[in-house]
Amino acid sequence: MDTEEDASDYDTMDHSAVNAQFCEDLAKVLNMGDAPRLLDVGTGTAQIPIELCKRFPQCTVVALDLAASMLAKARQNVRAADLSDRIELRLADAKDPKFTETFDAVVSNSIVHHIAEPKSVLAAICERVSPGGVIFVRDLARPADVKTLEGIVDRYAPETGTDDQTRARSTHQRKLFRDSLHAALTLEEVRALVTELGVDPEAVTLTSDRHWTLAVRRL
Repeated sequence: MDTEEDASDYDTMDHSAVNAQFCEDLAKVLNMGDAPRLLDVGTGTAQIPIELCKRFPQCTVVALDLAASMLAKARQNVRAADLSDRIELRLADAKDPKFTETFDAVVSNSIVHHIAEPKSVLAAICERVSPGGVIFVRDLARPADVKTLEGIVDRYAPETGTDDQTRARSTHQRKLFRDSLHAALTLEEVRALVTELGVDPEAVTLTSDRHWTLAVRRL
C-alpha cells in the first residue's frame, strides 16, 4: 500500500479498538515503567506508536516503514499528537543488514501478510531484540474458507456511506481488508516459520477471530 489513496483510506479506518488491545496486551509482557525503547516494524501511519506513547509516557519508539505515502501521513499524525520528541520515523527496512540497532522490544502490527517472504521479516524482528527483550508481533490470520472470510469483512468493514464519495471509500477499504485476509498466514503456517527460527511455536496463538500473535522474550 504505497499510494496516497491507500494511506488515507487505511488511516481513516477505525482501528481504535484493535490498537488499544495491542497496547494493552503488549504491556502484559513488557514493563513500560522501565522507559523501554521500542522498534515498530511496518508502522504504517504510526497509529501504534502514538497509542503506545499516549498510554506509557516512559517509552520511546523508532518506527520503520518502506511506504513513503504511509510515512508522510505518519508524520502528520505524530505532529498532531505532539509526539515528535518520542517517535522517530524512518523510511527503512528492518531486513537491511546495515540496520544493526537492537531494542528492548520489537513490535509489529499487521505487516507480515504484506511481505512476500514472511520468514525474512520475522527473522529480522528476532535479530533486532536485545537479550531479555520482547518480541510482540500481531497480524491477520487467514480464515479457513471464503464464506468465513466474507463474514469477517462484513463484520469489521461494513459498507457505509450516503454519497458516492464515501461509498467509494468504503468499497476501497473493504477491498484492502479482503485482500489482506486472503494474503494472511494461518496459525499453522506462522508456527512452522518461527520453529525454523528457533522460536517456540507455542508462543504463537490465536488472539481473536482474525488475529494471531507472537509474544515471546528473547533469552
